[in-house]
Amino acid sequence: TELAGDLPAITADRVQLQQVILNLFLNASDAMGGVEDRPRRLRVRTERAEDDHVCLSVQDAGVGFGPENAERLFDAFYTTKLQGMGIGLSVSRSIVESHQGRMWAVPNEGPGATFSFSIPCRPARPIGVNSVSAIRPPAETDAQHIVRTL
Repeated sequence: TELAGDLPAITADRVQLQQVILNLFLNASDAMGGVEDRPRRLRVRTERAEDDHVCLSVQDAGVGFGPENAERLFDAFYTTKLQGMGIGLSVSRSIVESHQGRMWAVPNEGPGATFSFSIPCRPARPIGVNSVSAIRPPAETDAQHIVRTL
């Protein structure tokens, strides 16, 4: 786990972001469920991206995904799991995008995959009445604390 200590605040719905992070953890756990030939490692990383966003990545050593699945990973009702419903990543991406962020996935160089999302840092000036924080102020804005509370 590599949690940056100097992350700026973000304006977001804490519960929604916890749901996104929990979904990424559960997917990583599922992806590593049948792995027996290597250690099952889950790596969580937070950082401030160059584009003034806070980024969180979840990297696993699971089965990963191939090019045939890459385009559809975030499609609603698409799943590679026997018991999956195919809504977790789709809903997660929608939540992130509702916070003016983005979500993406890349296969690892070795086994597994890395799923990441970024959310813009809180603006320095007050936000308008149509913004997410004006409608629903976050109870907590520290991205590190969100990860620790899961």
